[in-house]
Amino acid sequence: MSDQYMMEKEEIFSKVMRAGRRTYFFDVRSTKAGDYYLTITESKKFTNDDGSYHYKKHKIYLYKEDFSEFQENINEMIQYIIDEKGQEVISERHQSDFKKEEQPETNTSPKVDEETGEPSASNFTDVEFDDI
Repeated sequence: MSDQYMMEKEEIFSKVMRAGRRTYFFDVRSTKAGDYYLTITESKKFTNDDGSYHYKKHKIYLYKEDFSEFQENINEMIQYIIDEKGQEVISERHQSDFKKEEQPETNTSPKVDEETGEPSASNFTDVEFDDI
């Protein structure tokens, strides 16, 4: 097969959504058997200290047999957020002109390691039995 044929086969249907430093790509692709599936890619731009930049990408593959359940779950999660917090955006951090103000740390909830989901080691305080 020619490269042109492969490119045409891959570009069945695509949409792009830009959101600040993040860009979401929604692509309909074809399996070897000719069935369709969806890929959702988040691409986020990071700037290095020297001014150069790079992108980090995360991709989800969603197949037709999972569409219904995925749609139900995403709709439920979105509705929960709207019911709990409304539709107003309360964080402006995603805006390009956001300037972080220095505020004292008031959050006392423990920090969690994003990879393991466990409390990070920096959360623990050495306690002597004499202190109890």
